[in-house]
Amino acid sequence: MPRSIRTIIEGQEVVASPARTTVSEAARLMKEKHVGAVLVVEEGKLVGVFTERDVVFRVIAEGRDARSTQLAEVMTPDPQTIHPDKPFEHALHIMYEGGFRHVPVVENGRPVGMVSTRDALGPELKDFVYELLRQEQIDDILS
Repeated sequence: MPRSIRTIIEGQEVVASPARTTVSEAARLMKEKHVGAVLVVEEGKLVGVFTERDVVFRVIAEGRDARSTQLAEVMTPDPQTIHPDKPFEHALHIMYEGGFRHVPVVENGRPVGMVSTRDALGPELKDFVYELLRQEQIDDILS
């Protein structure tokens, strides 16, 4: 049975900042929370997403000052979102088609989390590693 996005974001802290936050403040938050993207939220509503790629392409590559540039200037406004009851495979399809690695999860107009390509390395990867170890053990027994 496919995993729902709700199960993936269960217990996840919503990492969000207002649009007036500076890039350097957002980068510190991303480092502290170990995430690659921040939801940009105003009055409880998602207005954009700011990612580590934005830091490189829209800030550093363009010679902007991270201490004075606000997220509103370099975020992706009105990003594509997904509902938490959708299957994770749907989010992967959105990321593949859109060429991005993060999709904000929104329910009843409010951001409730974020899924990323890294989430594809969840239980599926554990199952794969378990199967590899099992095969090695069988090979050891038979040899």
